[in-house]
Amino acid sequence: MDSALSDPHNGSAEAGGAANGTTRPPSTPEGIALAYGSLLLMALLPIFFGALRSVRCARGKNASDMPETITSRDAARFPIIASCTLLGLYLFFKIFSQEYINLLLSMYFFVLGILALSHTISPFMNKFFPASFPNRQYQLLFTQGSGENKEEIINYEFDAKDLVCLGLSSIVGVWYLLRKHWIANNLFGLAFSLNGVELLHLNNVSTGCILLGGLFIYDVFWVFGTNVMVTVAKSFEAPIKLVFPQDLLEKGLEADNFAMLGLGDIVIPGIFIALLLRFDISLKKNTHTYFYTSFAAYIFGLGLTIFIMHIFKHAQPALLYLVPACIGFPVLVALAKGEVTEMFSYESSAEILPHTPRLTHFPTVSGSPASLADSMQQKLAGPRRRRPQNPSAM
Repeated sequence: MDSALSDPHNGSAEAGGAANGTTRPPSTPEGIALAYGSLLLMALLPIFFGALRSVRCARGKNASDMPETITSRDAARFPIIASCTLLGLYLFFKIFSQEYINLLLSMYFFVLGILALSHTISPFMNKFFPASFPNRQYQLLFTQGSGENKEEIINYEFDAKDLVCLGLSSIVGVWYLLRKHWIANNLFGLAFSLNGVELLHLNNVSTGCILLGGLFIYDVFWVFGTNVMVTVAKSFEAPIKLVFPQDLLEKGLEADNFAMLGLGDIVIPGIFIALLLRFDISLKKNTHTYFYTSFAAYIFGLGLTIFIMHIFKHAQPALLYLVPACIGFPVLVALAKGEVTEMFSYESSAEILPHTPRLTHFPTVSGSPASLADSMQQKLAGPRRRRPQNPSAM
């Protein structure tokens, strides 16, 4: 990665060229169009399916299936924590060797990516298992203390089907660890994005506006105001972005001139879009007006990001374009339909999620080693994992 790229949290950009001291042939218009179109499609898939799965997750009766809810207080703290994490990463890469830091990050995301991918493919894989498959149940239990003072630290319940999914995901993990191939990177990135949209829930629209508004300022400041994001992006090697080669038509699967899109630009708007889908369902009108409106707004905002980035050849803060679109379009629809009061009074946690736990370990920043990890750690550990009594941040 080089300084011509946007950082892993921001929009897509072109890689290569004189910025890293190498000479590459210019990308063809066909290759550029293919790369940007593919990034757009890959961004839409986890948002669409993650939003649908968030509804099922919200209606889950088991404690292990309950999502984490972001409150207005969490949303207000997010940009501050994100900024501190980003600055900490910047100092880390300035002080310590990038080689050893990225080795640790690779191992970290190797484990987390396997769990995320396994959780993602499990519902699809269940359809392929025959009825005669010996689906034995297992449990992994760690406790501390004894007698009345015994406390559960880890309590996992899983079955043979889960082990098969973990095995398949481990193959992708080894591939990523050994080759860092862009396809393996994207499989992990898509899994992280879908799980983030599914398992992170905003409690109401006001909280969503606070979160997106704060990250709007955060994104613009760190991209245009300093070189911190670009420096971290150049140094950071982890599947926290989606990439697609612009020279795929010339070099095939070994192409190396990438356009990229950070997972934060998928998950952050995605959880807001998923909230609007649950709001649509709460209206009981058998329509998904706000979901489709916000989904179309996301397409417009990301398309505008790619267009501006391509014209000016400079990394763009994607949330600069996505936030006004994803908030503005649904609000305009609500104004036209006279449902603004209903939209802003809707409480996801009260109507659909009566027992949703509050988010006690707030995720830090997309595009950092802690990106999505803290928020999904308890969920990704297993499809049937019980929530520990004393959860702790990873």
